Amino acid sequence: MIGKIHKQMSHDSWLFSKMATPEYTPFVFLLLLFQSGVWGVPVCQTPQESPTCGYKSCHATKPGMLNVHLVPHTHDDVGWLKTVDQYFYGDRNDIQHAGVQYILDSVVDQLLKNPDRRFIYVETAFFYRWWKQQTDDMQNTVKQLVNEGRLEFVNGGWCMSDEATTHYSAVIDQMTMGLRFLNDTFGHCGRPRVAWHIDPFGHAREHASMFAQMGYDGFFFGRLDYQDRNRRMVAREQEMLWRASESLTPPMADLFTGILPNGYNPPEGFCWDQSCDDPPIRDDPDLEDYNVDDVVTRFLHIAHGQALVYKTNHIIMTMGSDFQYENANLWYKNLDKLIRYVNQMQSNGSEVNVLYSTPSCYLQELHRVNLTWPLKGDDFFPYADSAHDFWTGYFTSRPALKRYERISNSYLQTCKQLEVLGGPISRKGPFGAGDSETLKKAMAVAQHHDAVSGTEKQHVANDYARKLANGWAHCQVLVSNTLSSLSGSSAPRVYCEHLNISVCPLTETSKKFSVNVYNPLARPVSWPVRLPVNGTAYSISDAKGKAVDSQVVPVSQATAAVRRGRGYAVNELLFQVQAPPLGYSTYSVSLLQNGPPSPPSPLPRAPTAVQNKFLRVTFDRETGLLSSLSNLETQQTVKLSQNFYWYNASDGNNSESIQMSGAYIFRPNTSTPFIISKTAKIETLQNSVVQEVRQWFSPWVSQVVRLYTDSRALELEWTVGPVPIGDDLGKEVISRLDSSINSSGVFYTDSNGREVLQRRKDYRPTWNLRQSEPIAGNYYPINSRAYIKDDKDQLTVVTDRSQGGGSIQDGSLEIMLHRRLLYDDVRGVGEPLNETSDIYPEGLVVRGRHLLSLSPPAMAADTHRPLAQEVVLQPLITFTDGELHPSTRLEFSGLQAVLPPAVHLLTVSQWDQDTVLLRLEHQYQASESKEHSQPVTVNLQKLFSTLDMLGVSEMNLSANQWKDEMTRLDWKAESGLMRYHH
Repeated sequence: MIGKIHKQMSHDSWLFSKMATPEYTPFVFLLLLFQSGVWGVPVCQTPQESPTCGYKSCHATKPGMLNVHLVPHTHDDVGWLKTVDQYFYGDRNDIQHAGVQYILDSVVDQLLKNPDRRFIYVETAFFYRWWKQQTDDMQNTVKQLVNEGRLEFVNGGWCMSDEATTHYSAVIDQMTMGLRFLNDTFGHCGRPRVAWHIDPFGHAREHASMFAQMGYDGFFFGRLDYQDRNRRMVAREQEMLWRASESLTPPMADLFTGILPNGYNPPEGFCWDQSCDDPPIRDDPDLEDYNVDDVVTRFLHIAHGQALVYKTNHIIMTMGSDFQYENANLWYKNLDKLIRYVNQMQSNGSEVNVLYSTPSCYLQELHRVNLTWPLKGDDFFPYADSAHDFWTGYFTSRPALKRYERISNSYLQTCKQLEVLGGPISRKGPFGAGDSETLKKAMAVAQHHDAVSGTEKQHVANDYARKLANGWAHCQVLVSNTLSSLSGSSAPRVYCEHLNISVCPLTETSKKFSVNVYNPLARPVSWPVRLPVNGTAYSISDAKGKAVDSQVVPVSQATAAVRRGRGYAVNELLFQVQAPPLGYSTYSVSLLQNGPPSPPSPLPRAPTAVQNKFLRVTFDRETGLLSSLSNLETQQTVKLSQNFYWYNASDGNNSESIQMSGAYIFRPNTSTPFIISKTAKIETLQNSVVQEVRQWFSPWVSQVVRLYTDSRALELEWTVGPVPIGDDLGKEVISRLDSSINSSGVFYTDSNGREVLQRRKDYRPTWNLRQSEPIAGNYYPINSRAYIKDDKDQLTVVTDRSQGGGSIQDGSLEIMLHRRLLYDDVRGVGEPLNETSDIYPEGLVVRGRHLLSLSPPAMAADTHRPLAQEVVLQPLITFTDGELHPSTRLEFSGLQAVLPPAVHLLTVSQWDQDTVLLRLEHQYQASESKEHSQPVTVNLQKLFSTLDMLGVSEMNLSANQWKDEMTRLDWKAESGLMRYHH
């Protein structure tokens, strides 16, 4: 069975059956490929008799009239001002009146009273909870409403994910989880036809590409830049065809996209929820306050005005808003009257026809008019709602939560893989009952546009982190069971989650222990390990008994300062590990010598240079700062300096007319950032494993410039915080790289970790920008990488979490690391972004890594693509105390052979008892690599070492449709796509 990945940056789904060795239960694998092929199990059954759901259930419209599609809906944040649990139950209404369970109760009750009524529901995380609490009779009633198209699911993911700060792998997972529940519960009538991102603060091209590959016919959203909207209204281009990939052949990643007229709110004066103040329709002519004529007149005026800025004789109105329809009777009673009285005017010559509708019914009518639509090839970042209000701060807000979410994604992929490789014993084994579901749900919730985005209240951010930690605790049992089964060792496993600050009680105290390194990538990895220890010499042997070079270095002052009593190691043990693809390798560590650490060499001046066989880095003797970077393989050198700065956040100066920086908005009060220090105090470490230059810029900013012996990337490990606010100034801290590269006002960022987009300073591809914020208006989301280049040199930075950044000057790249603000930005969250904790009561300390590579542009992707995957899916390190049993299996790989470099194994996940979901993806963009931007062939039968394939079927990206049954509406595009030239 051969699977060919035809397109660069592609994924598909196929289903194939595999059988383990005889003692294991047979598995059927669903292999899902990102933009090129998906194999899988049958996950969707077409019913024998097709109910009248979907497009068949739409109310008839009237040709020649202006048809107004009223869409009753609620927007239910999966956490924001309250936790997801508080929102569901209607708890803490002192914060915000909202109770999702009552919304669903009330809506179902009201839908039953009039078969014309319609309602759409979006967030499966909430619906799933509600569904589980219903009686069989109520569940059957709801199934009938769904089968008749009266209750329609749109979007259908576990949440409505953020688009700026999410990684594509986590988005695919949360969409798959929500869509699978709908599919399993309602069959094809539960499958959404329309993607619906009405609230996210800007829109990523990769999201549109993913939605297209998931089989959606269209995509609607509410927010875009105010200048972009104004231009589109005048040109009647608020509906378009989004060409969301430069690598995939159209229409594979084409998605019809519509911008809603009022964000996602009702027209002014037509809100009839208990949270609204608009007057109801009073239709008794005998009463003094009869207002039907006034209501109809106002509605007709609004409808005609809206029709002027859209292209067809169909317009849409969203009738609902945040957590509305808790008393659905209020809405529906007035909507029934509105439809009746407006349509009665047709007998008097009115050409307006109003109807209950859904986004898919509206989309169907747009498709029927058979027009050509404008094309869009870029994305919708950054988003501004007025001249000084750029929503680019949340690209970095809550950097610790953003990192924890990214680490949790790596944990989850490892957990799912080991659940497959371990079989049933993974879930119930020597260490108890483990599961991956708890972490799947926590990660899915964390993708919400007020979760990983950092735009929630502090107590909600704490709840997201608690859910992730709880999910990982469940996964740890599963991981221990599987590793015990694969290795034959029942020794307890220890998980040290604070290695980044040199805390691990086992390694700090034990004289003999083993280190198990599990690699979730489908190719071997070499990975540096740093373990907190108190000895001064150790012997290390690998799985074959061969001695491994190791070094002991003192813990840095910065690390000792941030530990806050959580560990007492004085040294770090450094060595390089190798792990096979989708497998583990085990290293044995023995203490040889105790004693005081050998101090690093404090030098009054920085070293001239550090280098390995790949890179050379020089430092300025006077300042202690970086001064150049050289690639020794390609013999290229660029001048390169790096330093830390902070922007003074606008505080309004007690004036309500000035926009302030907050969780959402970045608004510096000057375009020139303040330098933290022009010089760095330094000390150096140089040994056979690593060379380090440790830099101190201030009591709250430090950095280690680190070059490992076998690395093609330079590591900058930054530590920032607590950000001082004693001067009553909010601060937004950046790391800035200044180089000799002639970047000509252009830099590049990734879209959700996948394709890369060109960014040009003070420029938008589809409208003439009037730039009013020279810094914030040039910031873009960076999910995993950003780079600048000229004809000869490309400097790429790989990040370990989503961050905001820009290239404000030629040759410069700045990335925001941390934000601490003293005012709210008046966008709803109602709190300043001023994070503290029990351990850091004076403000959070955040640590992270930037990995720098220098290459010729034609070769750069060959380095940064695999490097970014290593950062996203990092090895999982576990420990066992004492001597290993001689029969322990010290090495294991789940693959028969390494996958080709262009192929990334995205998902290996248990689907049901006998079935596994597998996703492979081509990870190179078209033309970005001479060697790897080519089609690749993979032999599926020879993929896994412990599983045999029984069968295969291809599926769509979200695994809720057979690929050969996935049909999408086709759209005609206007010729000519405004886009950047590469």
